[in-house]
Amino acid sequence: MAEIGLFDAIHTARALRRFKPDQVPDEVLAKLIDAGVRAPTGSNLQNWRFVIVTDAELRRRLGDLYRESMEIAQKVLSKRKRPAHMTDKMQSRMFKSASYLAENFGNVPVLLLAWLQLPPDQDNPNLPPEDAQTYVRLGGGSIYGAVQNIILACRALGLGTVLTTVLAYREAEVRRLLNAPPDMRLFAVLPIGYPVEGYGHGPVNRLPISQVTCRDRFGNNWPKE
Repeated sequence: MAEIGLFDAIHTARALRRFKPDQVPDEVLAKLIDAGVRAPTGSNLQNWRFVIVTDAELRRRLGDLYRESMEIAQKVLSKRKRPAHMTDKMQSRMFKSASYLAENFGNVPVLLLAWLQLPPDQDNPNLPPEDAQTYVRLGGGSIYGAVQNIILACRALGLGTVLTTVLAYREAEVRRLLNAPPDMRLFAVLPIGYPVEGYGHGPVNRLPISQVTCRDRFGNNWPKE
C-alpha cells in the first residue's frame, strides 16, 4: 500500500477491535517488531520481549483468559465516573466495542504480547519503600514507547490494533501458557489484523491541547488555537 506520513499515521491510528480472519504475513509482523525496538529503554537495557501468537489453539486459550480478565476489569470500570468529555452514547459505544473484542479475542489473527524483562534488582531494589514503588512503576517507560511504535507501524501497513492491558489480570495463567520466565512482566497486548470494512482507520479525536497542557506551571494553560 502507499506510504503515509508520520503525522497522518498519528492522527488516524484509531483503536480498532474488529478484524478480518486473513493471516498477516511474517515479513509484515517482522516490520512491526522492528519498529517497536527502535523505541528507547531505560539505561538502554533493551529489555522488551515480544511474543507473537498465531497458533489457533493458543489464541483460543488466550481468548478464554481475556474474557475472564474483562470480567475483572468491568467490575473496576463500573465504579469509574464517565469522563466529562464523553457523552453517554460515546461511552456506550466504546464499551460495546470492548465487549465485542472480549467475545472474539481468540479469533483475532495475531495476538502480540509485550513483556518487560525485569533487571535483577527490579523486584527488590535497595531503596526506601516509597522510592521502590516508583522504581517499579517507571519500568513502563521502557515498553510503552515500543508499543506505540508498533501501533503506528500497524497503521502505516494498513493493519488495525488497539492497546489493551486487560490480560494482565490473568498474568499468572498467561505465563504458564506461554512458558514465560519468572522475570517477565506482561504490560500490554495488541490484537492485530486487517480491519473489517466500515470499522477502519479514521480521525483520532482528542481534547484540545489548551486543556491538557500548561506553560511553566499548572494553571497557566496553553493558549487556545
